[in-house]
Amino acid sequence: MIIIHAEMKVNRKAEAEFLESVQELIESSRAEAGNVSYKLMKDTEKEDTYLMIEQWKDQEAVGAHNASSHFQAFVAKAPQYLTAPLHAQAFIGQPISK
Repeated sequence: MIIIHAEMKVNRKAEAEFLESVQELIESSRAEAGNVSYKLMKDTEKEDTYLMIEQWKDQEAVGAHNASSHFQAFVAKAPQYLTAPLHAQAFIGQPISK
């Protein structure tokens, strides 16, 4: 499984518009065949900071997502909402059975 943490520093004045715009990305990404989970979280310690936590079946699913029209559309609009470049980190992980 591929896990991606994408940190976004959102312009406070554009936060409502950002939250509206990102909903389409979230819904469309969750519908992708290789998606396991796609969640937007607000950081409680850093002001104006959101973290997209994504889980994908494999690298092929990540590639398909990155090429998707909904992802590309959001990336094109993102600079109008963000105060810093998006910072993404990817990890390989597996669920732990108890």
